[in-house]
Amino acid sequence: MEFGIAMPTDAESWRLAERAEALGFRSAWFYDTQMLSADCFVAMGAAAMKTSRIRLGTGVLIPSNRIAAVTANAFASLNKLAPGRVDMGLGTGFTGRRAMGLGAMKLKEFEEYIRVMLALIAGETVETEIEGQRRKIRLLNPDLGLIDTRTPMRLHLAAAGPRARALTARLGAGWINFFSDVPAAVAMLGEMRGAWQAAGQSAALEATAFVLGCVLEEGEPYDSPRAIAQAGPRAAVMLHRAADEALTGLHNISPVPESCRAAVEGYVALARGFEPKDAPWLENHRGHLMFVKAEERPFVTADLIRVSSFTATEAELKRRVGDLRDAGYTEFTVQIVPGQEQAIEDWGRIMRAFR
Repeated sequence: MEFGIAMPTDAESWRLAERAEALGFRSAWFYDTQMLSADCFVAMGAAAMKTSRIRLGTGVLIPSNRIAAVTANAFASLNKLAPGRVDMGLGTGFTGRRAMGLGAMKLKEFEEYIRVMLALIAGETVETEIEGQRRKIRLLNPDLGLIDTRTPMRLHLAAAGPRARALTARLGAGWINFFSDVPAAVAMLGEMRGAWQAAGQSAALEATAFVLGCVLEEGEPYDSPRAIAQAGPRAAVMLHRAADEALTGLHNISPVPESCRAAVEGYVALARGFEPKDAPWLENHRGHLMFVKAEERPFVTADLIRVSSFTATEAELKRRVGDLRDAGYTEFTVQIVPGQEQAIEDWGRIMRAFR
């Protein structure tokens, strides 16, 4: 099993990527969340110039943020700076779209976007819809060497539902899975493998586990200040999802454990007072996956952190990671929270146990 880090993108994320490379992490994944953090391609370009081995990936890019031609050009530009180290991670969107009050994009549009992007990178002339009209487009000057469309780049898809997993399998892409519960993650991997086999894929499936959590000291509570800072943002996602469903009607696919129900209901009651009334997502998603807001702190309980994040002692986390490895996950990726960059050293110890 390989190890990676993920991060809400900072214009200076190269510093964290550089440290991750020195520690031996294989991958650094940059979030594409334009309303919350910095531009992923700007940060990845800087990281490409400051590193030489670590893979650089979008984790994950949201197609609705930019047209397919722009994305194809951006990946090919990055590929010239870091040839052979680029991972094209794409998803239908959660954080980057919920922060604008939107749900996930339609899978049909997602698939079409990938088709156009990959065709352009392959040097093909492709017909697509632009501003309501069908247009033929092509990257016109790849031979000038301003970009690199020749060195292979790896496609990865974040796919939670059966139709998205089937698309991942048809494309032979790597699979990205965001989760917190190991048994559920193992079951989802089994479903992904079923789709992979049904698509007739003979190559091994690349499965990347994405988590967020905290390596606890022995006896450290789940709601210690350090755990709140490092794992609290993941726990708060459960609150934000519930508020989205209650206030905007966006579907919440995550059931609320009974032990956390009071905390979630309390936060939803608070969220009903968010201003402006016609855009509650502006306050609901402020700090999403980055920090715990002062007003939501009472609802980020020890139980919520325990059930929603990858938080435990070092020994327990090694056991969980081992279970993921044995199930067939090929990479374990953990998000590093802004302001908590020192946590990479803790996760580095976990990584070294599997080398």
